[in-house]
Amino acid sequence: MTHTDTDRTEDTELEAQAYAAFERGDLTQATQRFGELLAQRPAAIHLHYMKGLAHKYLGEWSDSLQHNLRARALKGEFEESLAWNAGIAATGLGDWAEARRQWKQCGIDIPDGEGPIERDLGVVSIRLNPWGNGETVWARRIDVVRARLLNVPLPESGHRLFDIVLHDGASTGRRRTGDGDRTAPVFNALDTLAQSEFRTFVAFVRCAAPEDLDELADATLPGIGHVEDWTRSVVHYCLRCSYGAPHSHDDAAATAKGWKTERNLGIGAQGKAAVVRLLEEWASRGPGRHVDGIEAPDCTPQERHQDRAWWRGDEEDGSDD
Repeated sequence: MTHTDTDRTEDTELEAQAYAAFERGDLTQATQRFGELLAQRPAAIHLHYMKGLAHKYLGEWSDSLQHNLRARALKGEFEESLAWNAGIAATGLGDWAEARRQWKQCGIDIPDGEGPIERDLGVVSIRLNPWGNGETVWARRIDVVRARLLNVPLPESGHRLFDIVLHDGASTGRRRTGDGDRTAPVFNALDTLAQSEFRTFVAFVRCAAPEDLDELADATLPGIGHVEDWTRSVVHYCLRCSYGAPHSHDDAAATAKGWKTERNLGIGAQGKAAVVRLLEEWASRGPGRHVDGIEAPDCTPQERHQDRAWWRGDEEDGSDD
């Protein structure tokens, strides 16, 4: 079969359309266009790579793995970007044998065994729903591209305390740790692999001093995972306004030392009864402690938007892996 000049021009235009769709974040169209090109050029390594990459950002793990492995077979030699993307896709599928094989090819020290990798690889920052609001939380890496969330995420994120998420292999920036002495890499979350049983509850309380909240943060009660002071850590909108909880926007809500007596809490718990018990006991043990309300908002996962190339972060150097 021979290609005419018209065929080559059409191929060039179609490939330009495929890359343009990918660059603007229209991944569905990109996968379609790369698929059309592969129907004509099934041995084109770069097309398999790009189709696998687009499927990765769509969370379509079977297709992503297929095209990365096909590109590797056609290339005939190791290429790190292909191995990383194949390893991520295999992890998303729960194909632990393939994931372990890919990580070992990358020179990563993986202990012998079968099934999921369970390690402590330190604390990192995870950007949830990077295609949307991009909330960042702290998490502990338990293998090369899996991490367990350590913060109580905002309910609209669709995530929960202790969720295990699949994250990308390339850092998109760095975030300073709480002590301010060091930074940790920020990774985009790509999927939720295991949803936690700890639902997100929002509580509105009042207390006179930071020490009152310290007692809550240190509390250990069955069914309670973690209590987080969102008044300190979440600053982009007034949570009390969004729930209609009683409060004031003036200085009456602050002490002379600048402490805001009205506090918004995020609580990861297995049920509302545990939250009610925790807060009632806390309020009874100190003067000036009040519970203004407890909410159990719906946590619906966000849809993936396809209106921008959200995977490009602050440290993006132009590479696609």
